[in-house]
Amino acid sequence: MVDNACTEHPLFGGAISMTFPDRFQDLSNVREVPDHQEAFADPCRDESLIVELLELKQEVADEGSAVWFLQDLAREQDAEGGMLIEQSGVLEVPGLCYRSTPAVVTSAVGQMAISKGRQGREAQNIARVYLANLRLKEVGTDILITAYEPVVISPFSESAGTVGAGVVSPAEQSGCMPMAEVFKLSVSRFKVNDWSLFNA
Repeated sequence: MVDNACTEHPLFGGAISMTFPDRFQDLSNVREVPDHQEAFADPCRDESLIVELLELKQEVADEGSAVWFLQDLAREQDAEGGMLIEQSGVLEVPGLCYRSTPAVVTSAVGQMAISKGRQGREAQNIARVYLANLRLKEVGTDILITAYEPVVISPFSESAGTVGAGVVSPAEQSGCMPMAEVFKLSVSRFKVNDWSLFNA
């Protein structure tokens, strides 16, 4: 049975913290990660979890902002066959509050064909992508929490060597917490410890 222990992980030098399973390793130990991102992956399952700090997109409405970012991500990654599976309404998170303004949160789940790194279209994997947009308007920031879960791995993908090609076995069969649960836990246990990170 795989260890499903979850820990509160410090992000951005401890200014933010988020809880997720310890099986996700810090990718900055393996490759360069941009300063505005924190990235974690479970190489055994080719699942990943990314936190991104972006300047607030004023022109994007709260309603459906997660869907907008999901579509933007698909364009950025040159994804094919994008499909929206579900989206949430707008939620206020009183626990995540700057001064007296709570964060506004929306989420969306989609499925798309994407290739890793610079691999071509023949190496595209079908992945389920979970995305939450936490809008901290008082500090002009959009936070994205994105979780990737492979559904089908191409035999030409670099992931085929470690995970194997074809349909990926469900997390439960491997004794792992399902990615949908990892995503919910990460979003619900997201905390800002030091608001000066946003020059607030």
